Amino acid sequence: MPIIPKLEWDWLWGVNNLVDIFDEKYYRHLSGGILEAFGKLFFRDMKVFLYPMLDENGDITTSENLKVHPRMKELYKFFKFNGKVVDIGDYDPEILEVFSREVLKMISDGIPDWEPMLPSGIAEIIKEYHLFGYEPNNRLQGTVK
Repeated sequence: MPIIPKLEWDWLWGVNNLVDIFDEKYYRHLSGGILEAFGKLFFRDMKVFLYPMLDENGDITTSENLKVHPRMKELYKFFKFNGKVVDIGDYDPEILEVFSREVLKMISDGIPDWEPMLPSGIAEIIKEYHLFGYEPNNRLQGTVK
């Protein structure tokens, strides 16, 4: 019988993505609701490494000052207290205003100038393998709406 290695899963999310997963509307189709989903998401030793973001006032939001819906506050505190949500301390403040959803939309819509928003070498991989809907002949003029 082959030996199956233990796989460890961790996630790297921006603060905005963590806020989104605490929205109950995504779990209405599950009989156990958000608790069922989180039981599956945060299995075993899985952790979310959290990349900070700038809020509308220009302040940095981390797991320490993150605001979730009042009904979700205790559930969030449970995950935070148990080390399931961990802040990334060594972040680049220059890219706090870059959001993956916007970059993905720019790529798939053919909007130029998304390349500098990515780490070195990533744009070339996306172009080479036509990832995320990238088409070299689908180049629009303009910006993200």
